[in-house]
Amino acid sequence: MAEDIEDGPAMDAKRFAALAQAYGGDPRRWPEDERAAAEAFASSEAGQAISQHAGKLDTLLDGYRVRHPSKALSGSILRAADRHLVQRRRQRVWWFGLGLAGIGLAGAIAGLALVTVVTPEAQSEHYVLDANATAFGDVGPEAENGEESL
Repeated sequence: MAEDIEDGPAMDAKRFAALAQAYGGDPRRWPEDERAAAEAFASSEAGQAISQHAGKLDTLLDGYRVRHPSKALSGSILRAADRHLVQRRRQRVWWFGLGLAGIGLAGAIAGLALVTVVTPEAQSEHYVLDANATAFGDVGPEAENGEESL
């Protein structure tokens, strides 16, 4: 069948079989641009054989019904899903706590590094702090008062 139909080229057995396998035996379910050529080919002997085979498969598939699951199966699936959700929530809380602990540890390490870098080394190993010594200098009675010099 090499002659052309008014919409396009004629259909061959291979293309007709591929369409029947993909869309079933009813040409009304096929793509619109293929229907005219398919209906013309369906009247041939090869087209009728392919359509009959696809029609049998369609009948078998249309008659198949899926049974509803039993209540026991439904219940066990729901219980398993509930356990999974509880486990995921626990994992999420655990990871959140671990993250907070990691942030705290990172802050402590950063603070330690900052204090180590910023703090000057001791002038002498024999340096003794007395009661009047502070980080800002001596505040004893013989120390110079900063307010008076202002």
